[in-house]
Order: sequence, then structure tokens, then C-alpha cells
Amino acid sequence: MSTIFSRLGGSAAVDAAVDIFYDKVMADERIRHFFTATDMARQRAHQKAFLTVAFGGPNAYQGRDLRSGHKQLVDQGMNDSHYDAVVENLAEAMTELGVELPLIQEVAAVAETVRDDVLGR
Repeated sequence: MSTIFSRLGGSAAVDAAVDIFYDKVMADERIRHFFTATDMARQRAHQKAFLTVAFGGPNAYQGRDLRSGHKQLVDQGMNDSHYDAVVENLAEAMTELGVELPLIQEVAAVAETVRDDVLGR
């Protein structure tokens, strides 16, 4: 079976999805406050590398593990409702790019596998 990465369309598709995703995140009153002090160009590049490997593409990710990478956000109050908003925005970005619902559901399932690490549980 091919990877989610290849079925999405490879690097170009992941890059486009991340760019649309962060546009949505920065407009989302539920979660944009977590990114006020973030270098968004760096964040976008970081997320592109992370999602590429998470979806089965080549591994160029050099970031921290999810638990330590999100600890400061958890300390600021990030919880399940915020995580849900992130997943929702990612799904909306992929919908906007014409990704079919079953593949979006696979992406959401991948996101669910790391929820507890991101939220420090």
C-alpha cells in the first residue's frame, strides 16, 4: 500500500496543505494566540518536515520530540479543544486542496496517534 505522503501528492501537496493550514490557524480565534511569538516561516518549514515523515515520506525532520516541543503550549493551557481545532483546520486545508474524505480521515487518524504526546499525557 502506498503511503499517505504519496497519495496526497508528495512534497508539493504537503507544502500547500501546511501553508493553507497555518493561514487558517492564524485566523482561528481558538488557537492563534499560541502562535503570537512564533516565527511562522520557520514554523511552516518545521511542520512541512514533520508531516512529511509522519505521512510516510522522507525523513528530514530535526525537531524535538512532540512532548517536549509542545510543553510550553500545554503550560499555556493548550488542551483537547485546541488540538481538535488544529485537526479541524488541517482537514479544512486538505478539503480546500481537493483531498478526498477517506484520505483526510487517514490524516486525522495519524493526528490522533500523537494527541497524548502533544498534550503531555
